[in-house]
Amino acid sequence: MKKLNIALLSGGVSSEREISIKSGDQVYAAFNREKYRVTKYDPKTDLNRLVADAPGIDAAFIAMHGSMGEDGTIQGLLDLLDIPYQCSGVLGSAMAMNKLVAKQRYESSGIPVPPYIVIDSSVAIDPDDCAARLGLPIIVKPVAGGSSLGMSKVHKKNSLQNAVDSALEHDDMVLLESNIEGIELTVGIIGSTTLDALPVIEIIPDKQFDFFDHTAKYLKGATREICPARIDAALAEKAQSYAKAAHNALFCSGYSRTDMILREKDIYLLETNTIPGMTSTSLFPLAAGKAGLSFDKLLDLLIELGIEDHKKKQRRDKEII
Repeated sequence: MKKLNIALLSGGVSSEREISIKSGDQVYAAFNREKYRVTKYDPKTDLNRLVADAPGIDAAFIAMHGSMGEDGTIQGLLDLLDIPYQCSGVLGSAMAMNKLVAKQRYESSGIPVPPYIVIDSSVAIDPDDCAARLGLPIIVKPVAGGSSLGMSKVHKKNSLQNAVDSALEHDDMVLLESNIEGIELTVGIIGSTTLDALPVIEIIPDKQFDFFDHTAKYLKGATREICPARIDAALAEKAQSYAKAAHNALFCSGYSRTDMILREKDIYLLETNTIPGMTSTSLFPLAAGKAGLSFDKLLDLLIELGIEDHKKKQRRDKEII
């Protein structure tokens, strides 16, 4: 069987560069060398080489997080180069990356979200009004960005401005969100025409963490991940249904992972990740493993789905022409 030439993209220029490199390294090690020839490209330094090599590349695996990697930018370049890739396209990537757009899409699809306020960098905040509308504590996060960078949980009104200023270092717009106390869940989705929901994961940050922040996400042993989650079958099915609905609402493809909060019987969606992490502490590979997909088989499936979606797009383009 002919080996496929895979371009593995990791690194980049975002604040999540180091996480991307770790994901890329573990993906690189997991690829089955009997099926693939894998070449690493760091978009920070290797874009010219990627463009030059494009005619010989069968598919790309994007292991990037944050701006210029997860927001549709690199996906657009790969589209221009006619290279298939395993994740959502330009539209789905851009919408999921923008938390405000994602929330609006969830709401238009009838998916519950926590109450929120949008803060623009040019407008002064009114802490009293924010606390009255959202209650305390308040979750503060940049509109664009991932891995919980710039995110904080504010317990006192007089701390709100500093939290907003910190979030504004990552983006020009900030979301203030009601804090929903409950069980943190995440659900992975994989597929193309037919979507499959992976087992629900319950996330329990160590007591030293106020919430599932950047450190809690990536520090080994900082959280407990229980898969399948300790919830009844009806709630698990509801969470999986919401994750599929979010995937469709954002025009995602290939795979995604949606985070949510369960309070009693109600589930509130937080955000959708179109390139879930692939490190040793990452949630998507954990859920895939529980579903019977080893890491290397998961990569096989994602590459297969990416190539399949690319062929469908080529057929559509030919029909239009």
